Amino acid sequence: MRKADLLGLMALGTLLTACGGNDEPPRNYGPDPHLPNIQRGLLPSMKIAEPAEWGDQQPRVPDGYRVTAIATDLLIPRQTLVLPNGDILVAEGRGGGAPALKPKDVIAGVIKAKGTTSVDSGNRLTLLRDADGDGTYELQTVFAEDLNAPYGLALIGNDLYVANQDALVRFDYREGQTQAGGAPEKVIDLPSEINHHWTKAMTASADGRYLYVGIGSNSNITERGMEAEVDRAMVWQIDVETGHYKPYATGLRNPTALAIQPGSGRLWAVVNERDELGEDLVPDYLTSVREGGFYGWPYAYWGQNVDPRVRPQDPEKVAASIAPDYSLGAHVAALGLDFSTPAMGPEFAEGVFVGEHGSWNRKEPAGYKVVFVPFSNGEPAGDPVDFVFNFYGEDGKTRGRPVGVTVDPAGALIVADDLSNTVWRVTPER
Repeated sequence: MRKADLLGLMALGTLLTACGGNDEPPRNYGPDPHLPNIQRGLLPSMKIAEPAEWGDQQPRVPDGYRVTAIATDLLIPRQTLVLPNGDILVAEGRGGGAPALKPKDVIAGVIKAKGTTSVDSGNRLTLLRDADGDGTYELQTVFAEDLNAPYGLALIGNDLYVANQDALVRFDYREGQTQAGGAPEKVIDLPSEINHHWTKAMTASADGRYLYVGIGSNSNITERGMEAEVDRAMVWQIDVETGHYKPYATGLRNPTALAIQPGSGRLWAVVNERDELGEDLVPDYLTSVREGGFYGWPYAYWGQNVDPRVRPQDPEKVAASIAPDYSLGAHVAALGLDFSTPAMGPEFAEGVFVGEHGSWNRKEPAGYKVVFVPFSNGEPAGDPVDFVFNFYGEDGKTRGRPVGVTVDPAGALIVADDLSNTVWRVTPER
């Protein structure tokens, strides 16, 4: 056999091996995701899924579950809170408004705006009530208004806390009330200057002593300078008695949802990572949050992978960077997090639900669904399972975008959808 023929056969064999049906694509989720090489260009990929009406469609859920719309015509629902009597509070609003730094920011703003609702910001809390427990929430009323882009919600005893984009405030709450009894009291100011990332995620410690508030960075990767990042890209711990706060964990670019793990009392977060390193970098993630821990931003990503754009570099910070627990995939824009309970059914009894708002910077959209990440012995253990999906349809259009997810102890998952301005309820069929 001639040398040229032999080389040709070898090349063909290599090609067939590379294209073989047994090869799996690199995993982009889980505790040890594949991290591709950095890809940088003049502009990142920018594509938002075209919005459409639900019409006679609705999200899909696994066999043995059903989904219903329990509230519609809301004003940008973001996060929800199930109260002790079963009422649901919905935080509605839109914040932010940071000025563009570069022409690409203007372009990105136009692209992202195509995938958002056109209704005005609610700046309010809406209360939903199902008085007879039949799954129909016959009461939909404004609980409090004139807020400033409310997002995080928490109840400690008779104190209802709301994280506006500029301040943590508190209402007196009496079980069963359908309207706040008066104006809220301010507990502490929250960073709001520029507000590149405006959402203020929140949860309460298991003993009710502290509130944890997630505060995102003021840039993608320090383009506004480090002075704009003071008290940002971190989780605050706030003493509810004194209002004093301290950084609980740092280097978290945009912690968009927080939850306390039942039993252990550990704090967990979902975090939106940096952009413009490629369509498959950097993975958004789910992680436990260690007190005093540093999670990399801006110097490193996914542990100790250096971001070459940051100047000056800081090798000590890179060496201290903690790798997250679980990758959700790049650019899925995780905005919701809650732990499940056995009431959600045996297949989904132990783990977390994550609301993925969806990408704007991949050629092939990612996210646009709610996934379930199974846990075992208190840690993520297994592949994510699509739990509420079909927001992004087979026709390439999106009819909804999930944000907050809340598990009702009675056995339901509450999902806020800020594109169709709907709250969905998913229950096991009994």
